Amino acid sequence: MFEVAPLVILLIGILTVIGMIVVLRVNAFFALIAAAFVVSLLAPGAAAEKIARVATAFGSTTGSIGIVIAMAAVIGMAMTASGAADRVVQALLNLLGIKRGATALMASGYTLAIPVFFDTVFYLLIPLARSMHTKTGKHYLKYLMAVAGGAAVAHSVVPPTPGPLVIAANLGVDVGLMMLVALAVALPAAFAGLAYATWLDARMPRVPDVAADVAQPEPPAAAGNLPSLSAALLPIVLPVLLIAANTILNSVAPESGALAVMSVLGNPNFALSLSAALALWVYLRQRCPSRGDLSQAIEGALMSGGIIILITAAGGAFGAMLKAAEIGPAIQDLFAGQAPSGFGMLFLSFFIAALLKFAQGSSTVAMITTSAMLAAMVVPETLGFHPVYLATTIGGGALVGSWMNDSGFWIFTKMGGLTEVDALKSWTPLLAILGTVSMLVSVLLALVFPMV
Repeated sequence: MFEVAPLVILLIGILTVIGMIVVLRVNAFFALIAAAFVVSLLAPGAAAEKIARVATAFGSTTGSIGIVIAMAAVIGMAMTASGAADRVVQALLNLLGIKRGATALMASGYTLAIPVFFDTVFYLLIPLARSMHTKTGKHYLKYLMAVAGGAAVAHSVVPPTPGPLVIAANLGVDVGLMMLVALAVALPAAFAGLAYATWLDARMPRVPDVAADVAQPEPPAAAGNLPSLSAALLPIVLPVLLIAANTILNSVAPESGALAVMSVLGNPNFALSLSAALALWVYLRQRCPSRGDLSQAIEGALMSGGIIILITAAGGAFGAMLKAAEIGPAIQDLFAGQAPSGFGMLFLSFFIAALLKFAQGSSTVAMITTSAMLAAMVVPETLGFHPVYLATTIGGGALVGSWMNDSGFWIFTKMGGLTEVDALKSWTPLLAILGTVSMLVSVLLALVFPMV
């Protein structure tokens, strides 16, 4: 049986993913699972095991991320349907005022995109951007970009959204630690995006120009129909606190009795399940849906989450097969026995993620593929810093290079009532700024707080 060089296998795997998605327009799940089969067949090992190990790796990844993604989908549905998301937004607007409306919209997008998917957050906040433009008579593009910037960077860098979650799993990073570091990385990036939005709005003022065939969401419900702020915030804050507390206790007091309790409560699967139950309780209390309506809403959320689970699990299988192909030792041999330096790996991961995002359009696929490749190449002990910074850099890179092959580009363009040229001047540079600042902050934190 002939042997194929590991780097050739890596190239074939990447070309399989990109070619099937970009050229053949195949669903990302089929592209990733096909690439996993191809890589596994070319990699060393007994012929009888080459297909079975793909299925094993697929199941292993599903076990690590499946419950969390499913519960995140339910949380997003329940918060939207109950009005909890509207309450969070209105509270931020009341706190910051109309003069700081763009900051409030950015903070709303940033907060809501932690448990809720980007397209849902954007759909939810678009009416507020329009309403604020009507009140002020200006700054529409700034409001629109504030929503997009806050939501996009949180969605791409902060777990438990699927991409960051899979990055953490592939690189062996604790989810709680990644939450804390990613929040610190994403916030400066969000403010940098807001600064760019302010600058561009002054030079390229726009008003919404919505085509008649583009359905627009309704404005948020009146305050009297919304849940209390504490009830609205609980599904967002609770899992972050539980998971973070478990991570902190595990680091500072590994023998404490409290850790025994927090290891259960702070397990991401349990924390997100508890959060989903609370979000559904708020939905039931606020809207009193029939059993049929409740069942239908949950089923719809789980169906959307199920697609993400399939894609991420296929990506995990692809990554595992790259490891089986012995990509890591080949990369080390390529560098004459020395892998790229730790900080060189940060820049390499950013570049690879950005290149993959530009080529095929999906941030999630870019994150899955890049983290799988890096997991096969990196020896954590040789980095000189905690691999969590590698994870946030990959998330930042997956923001760069968004254009017409990215669904987010079209959501921003069509829902925002902009032309494609407007979006290329606003959305594309905005995401490049978000990603680049995320990478630079990650590098800075790796220098100042290496955590090794």
